[in-house]
Amino acid sequence: MPPRIITALVVAASIISLAPAGQASATAAVSAVGAKPNLRACYDGRCKLTLTKRVTFRVSSRFGITRLSVGFTGKGVTVKGTGPGIGAGASFSKGGSATVSGIKFSIVSLSSRKAVLNLVPVR
Repeated sequence: MPPRIITALVVAASIISLAPAGQASATAAVSAVGAKPNLRACYDGRCKLTLTKRVTFRVSSRFGITRLSVGFTGKGVTVKGTGPGIGAGASFSKGGSATVSGIKFSIVSLSSRKAVLNLVPVR
């Protein structure tokens, strides 16, 4: 590496090591909150979703649908599944669960700002 890059890396490392401990964890918390859910992981109907807004994602056609839309409020969750010529949906409240086209949705935690859902295929 050229000397300028090495010097820049050493300076950056020393600045980071001097940052207060609380500041580093606050930055990590912000990046964790701002992270997008991995919707591709839900394609097979099995995943854990952490949502901060309504999402729509693809699922395997083996469920009879090809897209799921999931939204929430502080009181409950709404799920809509669509596919070629078909639609299915459910709404359920905190502490509840619902099955839409062979995918069971259950609430792990729910608030007006964030929903954590567990998806499990039942067929």
